[in-house]
Amino acid sequence: MPDYTDQAQLEAVEGQLSKYPPLVFAGEARKLKAHLAAAGRGEAFLLQGGDCAESFDQFTADGIRDTFKVMLQMAMVLTYGAKVPVIKVGRMAGQFAKPRSAATETVDGVELPSYRGDIINELDFNAGARIPNPDKMLQAYMQSAATLNLLRAFSTGGFADMHRVHSWTLGFAEGDGASRYGDLSARIQDSIDFMAAAGITGKTTHEFSSVEFYTSHEALLLEYEEALTRLDSTSGNWLAGSGHMVWIGDRTRQPDGAHVEFASGVLNPIGLKCGPSMETDDLKRLMAKLNPTNEEGRLTLIARFGQGKVGDHLPKLIRAVEEEGAKVVWVCDPMHGNTIKSSTGYKTRPFGQVLGEVREFFGVHKAEGTQPGGVHFEMTGQDVTECTGGVRDVTDENLSDRYHTACDPRLNASQSLELAFLVAEELTNLRKETLAQAAG
Repeated sequence: MPDYTDQAQLEAVEGQLSKYPPLVFAGEARKLKAHLAAAGRGEAFLLQGGDCAESFDQFTADGIRDTFKVMLQMAMVLTYGAKVPVIKVGRMAGQFAKPRSAATETVDGVELPSYRGDIINELDFNAGARIPNPDKMLQAYMQSAATLNLLRAFSTGGFADMHRVHSWTLGFAEGDGASRYGDLSARIQDSIDFMAAAGITGKTTHEFSSVEFYTSHEALLLEYEEALTRLDSTSGNWLAGSGHMVWIGDRTRQPDGAHVEFASGVLNPIGLKCGPSMETDDLKRLMAKLNPTNEEGRLTLIARFGQGKVGDHLPKLIRAVEEEGAKVVWVCDPMHGNTIKSSTGYKTRPFGQVLGEVREFFGVHKAEGTQPGGVHFEMTGQDVTECTGGVRDVTDENLSDRYHTACDPRLNASQSLELAFLVAEELTNLRKETLAQAAG
């Protein structure tokens, strides 16, 4: 957590934020919770994705549009594979703060406070830039409000029409090296053509011309989160007004810690990152604290272990959940456990390892007889070169071409959509096995 040096300035900012309208509303959070409850039962699938950390200087309407566009494409492919609704949740409109393993960093013998995200301090490596500035919370609020405004317009203004979205997907499937995805695209197109022939078109049916899109972020900076907490007059419960869904990171999930205490007191759906250090007893304590009434859709467990490690950690956590009879949504985050340093010195994530962890996640749930409920990616709609591999075959030497992230490497648009096709294959196989078992 940042150490603000000017307490009077901090209190003034918190007072100002407390008077601003909430960014999201309680009815939206309850609706998302109902969708997540369906995902926990295998009746829906969660797609959660977006920036590692949003920034102030890279904030553009085109950037929001491109990430939203790729998530729609991914959701289209996943919907076809899973044959259930896909819940679309962006890491957007609030994902500004970043947890750091060390309070300081050293460059060329100079030690300064760590960069903690644009909502707290600045990336530039100088003493003035690294001082936590409360006013940045106000800028984060304004950027989040503008982002949400545009997302709501895109969601209902025709941009999300199913026919338009699939035309973008077709473009990917016809590209170099992506021929293996052409068959699935053709089958999706056949389904759309059939619906058109039956008189079901995007022009006449609201469900095919608009989407529900939600926002989420890590509830890390509690000064910001608490200032935007509001009392829901309908239920009498507290709402985290900063985003539809908030999660607790692997570094701040202490059962008696402030972040868990905050999350336990709001009505929003809560995510909980589960890394290799998560012990079963701690998970049981956290579930009891965060979801004491065992409400469906309330708690999403986001597994992040790294390729090759899922089998060592996930089964015991699944069994702990089953022992408690807890209702949770199991989600795979294959990004955070697969970060390496490339031969060229850049922090990167190999696409093959990301895909490998997803496959291990599905394999463990198959073996345990439990339901994989979703995926969680750090990705962008921009044509960046931050993760290696994929059909465009980004190499270590390519990383310097368009490496724009301020924190962790993100999948680019092509890699994100490729991953959606591959996850869709897993979902299709899972559905076939489930049907076969039911028939047998």
